Amino acid sequence: MAMDEQRAGSRVSRPENRLVRRGFTDPARAVRLLEGPGLEGLADDPLLLDALGATADPDLALLGLARLLEAADEADRHTLRDTLTTSKPLRDRLLGVLGVSTALGDHLARHPHDWHVLVTFELRDMHPGPEDFRHALGEGVRTGDRGPADALRVAYRRCLLAIAARDLTGTTDLAQTAAELADLAGATLQTALDLAAEHDPEAAAACRLAVIGMGKCGGRELNYVSDVDVVFVAEPREGVDEQEALKAATRLAAALTRLCADTTGEGTIWPVDANLRPEGRNGPLVRTLASHLAYYQRWAKTWEFQALLKARPVAGDAELGAAYVEALAPMVWQAAARENFVTDVQQMRRRVVDSIPVTELDRQLKLGPGGLRDVEFSVQLLQLVHGRTDPALRSGNTLEALAALSRGGYVGRADAASLDAAYRFLRSLEHRIQLYRLRRTHLMPTGAEDLRRLARSLAALINDDTRADPVAALHREWKRHAVEVRRLHEKLFYRPLLDAVAELPPGATGLTPDAARARLEALGYADPAAALRHISALASGVSRKAAIQRTLLPVLLGWFAESSDPDAGLLNFRQVSDALGRTPWYLRLLRDESAAAEQLARVLSAGRLAPDLLLRAPEAVAMLGDPQGLEPRGRAALEGEIRAAVGRAGSTAAAVAAARSVRRRELFRTAAADVLGRLGEDPAEALDTAGEALTALNAATMGGALRACVAGWEAEHGDLPTRIAVIAMGRFGGHELGYGSDADVLFVHEPLLGSLEEEAARAAQAVCHELRTQLGAPSTEPPLLVDAGLRPEGRSGPLVRTLASYAAYYRRWSHAWESQALLRAEPVAGDEELGTRFRQLIDPLRYPGTGVPERDLVEIRRIKARIEAERLPRGADPTTHTKIGRGGLADVEWTVQLLQLQYGHGVPALRTTRTRAALAAAVEAGLVRPEDAEVLDTAWVLASRVRAAVMLVRGRPGDSFPGEARELAGVARYLGYGSGHSGELLDDYRRVTRRARAVVVRLFYGSD
Repeated sequence: MAMDEQRAGSRVSRPENRLVRRGFTDPARAVRLLEGPGLEGLADDPLLLDALGATADPDLALLGLARLLEAADEADRHTLRDTLTTSKPLRDRLLGVLGVSTALGDHLARHPHDWHVLVTFELRDMHPGPEDFRHALGEGVRTGDRGPADALRVAYRRCLLAIAARDLTGTTDLAQTAAELADLAGATLQTALDLAAEHDPEAAAACRLAVIGMGKCGGRELNYVSDVDVVFVAEPREGVDEQEALKAATRLAAALTRLCADTTGEGTIWPVDANLRPEGRNGPLVRTLASHLAYYQRWAKTWEFQALLKARPVAGDAELGAAYVEALAPMVWQAAARENFVTDVQQMRRRVVDSIPVTELDRQLKLGPGGLRDVEFSVQLLQLVHGRTDPALRSGNTLEALAALSRGGYVGRADAASLDAAYRFLRSLEHRIQLYRLRRTHLMPTGAEDLRRLARSLAALINDDTRADPVAALHREWKRHAVEVRRLHEKLFYRPLLDAVAELPPGATGLTPDAARARLEALGYADPAAALRHISALASGVSRKAAIQRTLLPVLLGWFAESSDPDAGLLNFRQVSDALGRTPWYLRLLRDESAAAEQLARVLSAGRLAPDLLLRAPEAVAMLGDPQGLEPRGRAALEGEIRAAVGRAGSTAAAVAAARSVRRRELFRTAAADVLGRLGEDPAEALDTAGEALTALNAATMGGALRACVAGWEAEHGDLPTRIAVIAMGRFGGHELGYGSDADVLFVHEPLLGSLEEEAARAAQAVCHELRTQLGAPSTEPPLLVDAGLRPEGRSGPLVRTLASYAAYYRRWSHAWESQALLRAEPVAGDEELGTRFRQLIDPLRYPGTGVPERDLVEIRRIKARIEAERLPRGADPTTHTKIGRGGLADVEWTVQLLQLQYGHGVPALRTTRTRAALAAAVEAGLVRPEDAEVLDTAWVLASRVRAAVMLVRGRPGDSFPGEARELAGVARYLGYGSGHSGELLDDYRRVTRRARAVVVRLFYGSD
C-alpha cells in the first residue's frame, strides 16, 4: 500500500516538474487544467507544452486556452485541437496572445469562433490596410447577431486580436503594428460614421463631413489602447444653408463619438477626443474649413500648430479632408518663425512633467523625464524648425521623421539610431502593458507577476540575459533607454550646432551653416551669425580647452536658450572662457561640477549686472562650485577681510581699491545667489536677505575706506585731531539697499580733547571728502556713490559737523521732513561711541513725545504731494513708476514713517529703521488693520523686487519698467513670470499698487 502511494506521488510530481522547467509558476493548477475538459489527451504533448512555456506567462496562456476550448462548440473544439497540434504558426499566435492579454482571452471565451481570424491573417508578408479593416468591420456589423454598436465592438476586437497575434510573434515590427492600429482606428471611425449616416440620413444628405486624425492616430503610430484624437471639418452640400449643414454635421460627429466611446455589453472601443479643435472644449465640435483657417490665422497658439503636424484625413469625405490638410500645412511650417516659438514648446513640455503626480513620476513611460514624450517633442521641434525649408522632414510619424532628420544631417546617425531603439523599446513596453487588460495606461506596473510577464514578452528586445532574473534585466534595459532619452535636447537640438562650425570627423554629417543659423534663430538668438562665431571660437581646434567646451556647449546652449537673452549668455561665456580657459581649475569645475556649469549659464544669461561683475574678476566663478559659495557673508567677516586688505595697502588709493575689490566680489556673490533663487524661497524673504547683505557689504566697505583715509591723512599730517562717525540714512540705514542704491549718509565728528575746533573741522572735512572721492572714483571696480544730501542745510551746508552743531541745528532749525528722514538714521562706521551719542541726540526728534503737530502733518502731506507732481520724470507712467508712482515705494514708506512719527514714542517696536518691521509693529499695536498692512507690504516688496530686477537685467538702476522687450522679459523672468508673460507682470503690478494707493489715501491723507 505504501509503495502504491509513493508511485502515485511520483506520477504527480513528474508532470509538475516538467511544467516548472517550462516556466509555469503554479504547476499544480496547470496539471488540473491539462486534465480538464477540452485539453484531455494534450497533457503529454511536448509541442504544446513547449509552446506554452515559450509564452510570456505560461499559466495565463494555459488558462485562456482552457477557457476557449470549454466555450467552443464540439465541432469547433475538435478543429482547434487538431490545428493546435499540427500548425505551429497558429499555435504560436494563439498562445502568444493568451500569454500576454487576459482581455483578449476574455474576448475569445465570449466569442470562441474568433480564433479563426488567426488563420485568416496567416501569411507573413500580408500587411492589412485601411480597406481590409473597413471590410472586416463592415462584414462584422452586417453579419453580427446583435445591435450595430455591439457588433462593431466585437468586429473591432476581432481585428485587434489579429494585429496582436502578428505583433507578439514578430511577424510585424513596432512601426507596422502601430500603423495597423491607426488604420484600424480610421476604419472604425469610418464604419461608425456610416452607421450614424444610416441612422440619420437627413444629416448625411445635408453636409460633407471629414474626420481628421490627430496625434498618434494621425501619425499612424497608435497604441493598443488610446484616446483617438480627431478634428471634424464640414461643408454644406449644394443648396443647403451653412448653419443647417453644421448642425447636421454636429449630429453625425456626436453619433460617431457615442458609437466608439459608449459602453455596451461588449465594453467600449476607445474615447474619441476632439479637444484639439479650435478653442478646445469651449469651441464648436464641427467647423467649416474657412472657420478653421480664420482661427489658425488669428488666434492659434504655438502648440496648436505643433499638434497639426500630425493631421491626416482618416474618415469621411476624403476630398474635404485633403483640402483641410493642404490649406493648413503652410501655417504649420511657418510656426517656428513665431515669437517665443521654442520657449513655448519647452514650457509646454515642462508643464506636462510638472503635472505628473510625484508618486507616478518614476513609473511614467510616456510623460516622465526620459519618456516617450521627450522623444516626440524633440523630433517635432526639429521638424518645425527645419521643415520650413526641407519638405523631406514633413512626416507626422515620429520614427519616419527621425530617420529623415538623420538623412538630412540634422541629427547624427549614431544619435538617431540610439534614439530610434529607445523609442521602439519604450513603445513596445507600453504596448505590452496595455495589452494585458486593454486599459489605457502608461505606468510601469509594480507587481512581480506583471513585471515577469513583461520581461518575458520583451526578451527579444532586451540586450541582456533574461533567464536568470527577467525582472532585473527589464529594469536595466528600461533605465538604459530612459537615460539616453533624457539627453534628447542636447543630442538632437544643440550638438549639431557644433558640427556646423567645428571640424567634423571623417564620414560625419552635420548641419549646414544656414541650418545652424535657422536653429539658433528658432532658439531665440537674436544674432545667429554672431552666435555661430562664438561657438566656433569656443569649440574649434584640438586643444584640451576646445574638447571640454565641445562637450559642455550643447548643454550650455540649452540653458542660455531658456533665458530672455541667450545672445548675452553665450557672449559672456566666451569672454569668461577667454579669460580663464587656460586655468586648469576652471575647466575642471565646468567639466566635473554640472551644478556649477548650470549656475554659470544661468547667471551669464540673466542680465548684465552679475556678468559685468564677474568679467572684472573671472576667478569669482570658483564660488559657483562651492556648495556654500553663494551664501551671504556676515558683516563681521566682511569687516575683518576689508580691514586686513586695507592694512596691507601702501597708499590711501590702493587701500580703498582693495576694499572696493572685496565689495565687487561680494556684490557678485549676492547678485548670483539672487538670480539663482538662493536667497530664500519666499520673495519677501529673498528681498530682505539681499538688503541685509548689501547693507553689511556697504557698511564694511565704508568702514574700511574711512580707516584708509584716516591713515592717509595721518601719514601726511600726524594724528587726526577728531573722531568721525558715519551715519547711514535712507535705504542704507533701513537695511533695504538695492543693487543700484547710493549710500545716503551723514558725517559727524567730535574734536579730541585739547584740539582746536577749526583744525579738527578741516581734518574731518578732508577725510570725509577723500572718502567720497576714493569710493566714487572711476575704476575697474563698481563705484560706491556716497550721498550726503540729507545733512543739515543740504548741499549748502558743511559736509561734516560736530555733534554739538547737529544738536544746535536740530534744536533751532529742523523741519518736519528732517525728523522724517532721521527715522532711518543708523551709525554704520567710524567711532562707535560717537555714533551711539548721535542716535541718542536724534531719538527725541524722530519719536516726539507729543506726536506730529498739525502744522507738521500738513507740511509732510504737502511735500509728498509736491514730490508726486514735480519729481516724476517727464513721460513716465505713474502707474508703473516704482518709486514715486501710485502705490509705489514712496507711498508705502511715507505712510509707515508718518505712523512712526506719530506713535513711535509710545510704541517701542515702531523705533526701527526697517519699513516692513515698522509696518508689522503698527499692526501689532492696532494702528493698522492686518489686511491693509498686507496690501502695503505686498506692494512695497513687489516694487522693490522690480527695481532689483531692473538693475540685475540692465546693469544700471532704474525706477520704471524697461521699454525694450528683451529687458522687460528679463525682469519678468526674475519675478517668476514665464517667457511671453511680461504683460501679465505689468497688469499684476498695476493691480497690486492700485490697491496699495487706496490704503495710502486713507491712512496717509486721511481720506475715504
